Amino acid sequence: MTVRMAQLMHVYPDQYEEYERRHNNLFPEMRQALKEAGAHNYSIYLDKRTGNLFAYLEVDDVDKYNEISQTPACKKWWEYMEPLMDTNPDNSPVTIDLHEVFHLD
Repeated sequence: MTVRMAQLMHVYPDQYEEYERRHNNLFPEMRQALKEAGAHNYSIYLDKRTGNLFAYLEVDDVDKYNEISQTPACKKWWEYMEPLMDTNPDNSPVTIDLHEVFHLD
């Protein structure tokens, strides 16, 4: 069963281009970790007025996907992205999970 997930994050206004550049050059090991965690149809959108990011992805199993946070690839990616955005003490991005209220199939 596919689970749709959505989150809000925030990138600093002077880092929009760098944030996009880094995602366009995603580390191969991070890409592989996402695939192994069952992530697909992953998109991130930027509101240039506010710096707010909207992330949408689909996963096969939420618990399996959440294990990605323990992988060396993910920790490396978080450290790389930390200067560009709001982060937690472990360098993970500050995220707000969104609750789906409507879906048209």
